[in-house]
Amino acid sequence: MPPPVAGALAAVLAVVLASSGCGVLRGTAPAEEDAPGAVDAPAPEESLAAPDVDVSLLPREQVAATPTTRLADGLAPPTNRWFSSLALGDAPQPVFPVPLAVALTGGGFAYGLPQVQVTETSILGPFDPQVGADVGAASAVVSEYDVASVTVELRDGAGAALGHLRIVEGSPVLRYVAATDQDVAMTSAFTVADGRASTEVLDREHVLVGPGGIDDPGAGLSDDGRVLTLAAGESVAWFPVPDGASGASVDTLVEAASRPVAAVTASYGAGDDGVSTALTYATADGGPTAVVRMPHQADSTGATCGLGSYATVHGTVDVCTASTLGWSSPAVEPAGGLDLSGLDDDARAELADQVRADAAAVGTGALEAPSDTYFGGKALARDANLLGLAEGLGLDGVAEPLRSGLEERLREWAEPDGCEHRAERCFVHDPVLATVVGKVPGFGSEEANDHHFHYGYFLYAAGVVAADDPALAADLAPVLDLLAADVASGTGVGGMPALRVFDVYAGHSWASGYAPFADGNNQESASEAVSAWNGLALWAQATGDAELEEQARWMLGAEAASARAYWTDVDRDDPAVEGFGHQVTSLVWGGKRDWATWFSAEPSAMLGILVLPAQPVATYLGGDPDRIRANLDEALSGPRDDPASWDVMFGDQLLMYAALAGPEDAAAALGVARDLPEERIDDGNTRAYLLAWLLEHASRPPR
Repeated sequence: MPPPVAGALAAVLAVVLASSGCGVLRGTAPAEEDAPGAVDAPAPEESLAAPDVDVSLLPREQVAATPTTRLADGLAPPTNRWFSSLALGDAPQPVFPVPLAVALTGGGFAYGLPQVQVTETSILGPFDPQVGADVGAASAVVSEYDVASVTVELRDGAGAALGHLRIVEGSPVLRYVAATDQDVAMTSAFTVADGRASTEVLDREHVLVGPGGIDDPGAGLSDDGRVLTLAAGESVAWFPVPDGASGASVDTLVEAASRPVAAVTASYGAGDDGVSTALTYATADGGPTAVVRMPHQADSTGATCGLGSYATVHGTVDVCTASTLGWSSPAVEPAGGLDLSGLDDDARAELADQVRADAAAVGTGALEAPSDTYFGGKALARDANLLGLAEGLGLDGVAEPLRSGLEERLREWAEPDGCEHRAERCFVHDPVLATVVGKVPGFGSEEANDHHFHYGYFLYAAGVVAADDPALAADLAPVLDLLAADVASGTGVGGMPALRVFDVYAGHSWASGYAPFADGNNQESASEAVSAWNGLALWAQATGDAELEEQARWMLGAEAASARAYWTDVDRDDPAVEGFGHQVTSLVWGGKRDWATWFSAEPSAMLGILVLPAQPVATYLGGDPDRIRANLDEALSGPRDDPASWDVMFGDQLLMYAALAGPEDAAAALGVARDLPEERIDDGNTRAYLLAWLLEHASRPPR
């Protein structure tokens, strides 16, 4: 993990996501305790204004088939969440709020602590029901959610509420609140001993905290310990005892579990050196609750830890109590162009020739500009990078047609009523999923899949091209702002949920809209997620939106830290993942991490999908030359010093990644890149940009 962030941050801003998914960004109290090395952030701002967008500008059209929904009236469809399948899709699937796994069952629900299994290619933590409860439910709907919790209303056959299951991300505690007088039938028998009610499953103690609380742990329990009687309004909570927990630690957790979490709010800040995140778990008496801190939260503040640990697919997590859990991540500076100032005359001449050749291919259509939102967005970003090279080299005759062509294509995509006149290169508002969708979808984008990947390219291209053109930015803003709001709005707007894709607790995004999988939601293209927030920051700069830029910088730093922690820099020394046989986990789920991709079994694909697109901001992947070289040794078809080894899928992206190991590595990659087969140049890249990246990094002085 990177070292704790040093230096003062800008004013901390705050997010409160209301239960409707349409809340306003507001301040929360700062953490009460500061760990050594923690960021001393100023007090949060009182509030953050809603984005000035209007979804009614777009034609209303339902692009996807109507999904099955299990959602209370008035709630924004929670796509791209760790719990999305509870509300959307054919059937509810298990969810993985860390450290627990939870699933709905025929008459109620069950939870378990995943038993981590490590193979050569996977770190597995599937749902394993250990404690179940039957309340006689016939159906269930998501009735409330916020930044890190979800409430499921269990209903009887007539549709009346029986009770509410509250699942809190980062909490080892699962709570059920009865709406009527009822008996809860449990799959395990709980007995009272040593002042607490517990059972043993798979050699682990599970504790029940019932309506009698700490003072009367056996209140409501039947003689056989399998039935708990609850009156309307009473609740019960369960938690698995952590590894290494002492008796005093369990007592502390019992006390914490007796406090229901009413809501979770988040605050954040961004500065030159680092970004900070804090989650506040609100309880009725303001006292601390039980939380776990993940590896990327190792420098956390506001928590009292040392209460044991759990093994998870993400690594070993520490068990703590806290009202506010805060942590920091290194800042990543938004970037929209390469620095060519260090290139000598020969390098500039070589690069200029290649820029002319690639620009000519754009002009003749040899480099395509597709009409779907993924490849169409990549083409815009590709040409924006080419434009930056032409302008940086002073090639006015090349730059002018590139700029005019990009402006024309961006304006076409940004016509609010474009889909009323054509069937492609335009956006509509889907009123069912409450999302902005391209009329020609790709990779399931009609179901809200991958929107941040797609729209990040649009925001990047628009941010680069309109950086010094306020009039162009203003013309593009009505639609580009909607793309930004669709994936990253800090407030619910136009029926869309706040922070649609970004999981504050996990520090990264989720890519699947409905998450119809037994392993939870997932994300593969970690650097495309990082690039999305880079694009968001550049677009905010172009439009002068300081609040959006602050939020984008926070998301950029947080996503980059998690991308390294869980995708590219696997900590194989962590006992929880011991035995995993690869350098990276290219596909991260709620319930597993895989050395696999959706599209290829090639070793180069496992790393390539994590490092593309090598936009200027991709330098965040640097800093550990040995790690970079080890990752490449696994990905390539042969030794790094053999040019043939790079003739693989994503060969250009891997060459650019290699340059981050140092100037000598960049120079060696440059020699290969000049003769790399044309089919190895990604469709979001050009040979000119590949050479420019390598020339720039080869010209840097060694660290």
